[in-house]
Amino acid sequence: MNFTKTLVALALAGAAFGAQAHKQWILPSSTVVEGKEPWVTFDAAISEGLFDIDFRPLQLDGLAVTGPDGAAVTPENIFNGKLRNTFDVKMAKNGTYRVALVNKSVFASYKLNGETKRFRGTEETLAKDVPANAQDLQVTHMASRIETFVTANEPSAVPKPTGVGLELVPVTHPNELLVGDKVTWKFLLDGKPAANQPFSLIPGGVRQRGILGEIRHTTDANGEITFTAPAGGMYMVTSSWPAQARGQGQGQGQSPQAQTRRTSYAAIVEVLPQ
Repeated sequence: MNFTKTLVALALAGAAFGAQAHKQWILPSSTVVEGKEPWVTFDAAISEGLFDIDFRPLQLDGLAVTGPDGAAVTPENIFNGKLRNTFDVKMAKNGTYRVALVNKSVFASYKLNGETKRFRGTEETLAKDVPANAQDLQVTHMASRIETFVTANEPSAVPKPTGVGLELVPVTHPNELLVGDKVTWKFLLDGKPAANQPFSLIPGGVRQRGILGEIRHTTDANGEITFTAPAGGMYMVTSSWPAQARGQGQGQGQSPQAQTRRTSYAAIVEVLPQ
């Protein structure tokens, strides 16, 4: 492929990926490590090209590391960079760890004295900062979960789901995904099966391939799916769920609100060779 064709291919890949918007991810240096009390380093970033350090760091507010015994583990050596943030996790116990970044936020727009206003904050600050006499109030509740799983020496049961928002229950262990094997996953929404829930697997290396390479699947009526593990490499699993209910949450002195809820999920997993 000559240089001009290469630029065209990369531009098309960028356009396709741009349609998916910037990606937020937490990438481990290894998903499976061995040794006595091994360490894993994590990169956290927002990028245009998946796993490329090309935009800005992912803020680590809401970072939670759960050990094999269900206890919280404190990340160490947190570094805030210009294009990425990094941190280390000491895996003092054998088994599987979940590293998750969970955030909740509220966006709102309303009119006050004929002027359109906008709000961004939390549930608590919404009630305080938006006037009681606001008109045409439209509120969007956002919840997001970004996570990955790493195993020290021997895999153990994955920490239980929290029952809040959109979550993945990896029936097939997330650190035992082998090329060509059958993989069974289940998605939950607020702890209940997420029926007919679409999700995608996007492999890293978009810039080198020149195409996005997205793989799409949808769960069944029980929120479950069994599929064949694709080619080896690091993948991002992405899924989102919209729901809307109008005329709820009406406050004193306010016109009926338009309430919208959105929840998103992303995970980084590795598919290993046989």
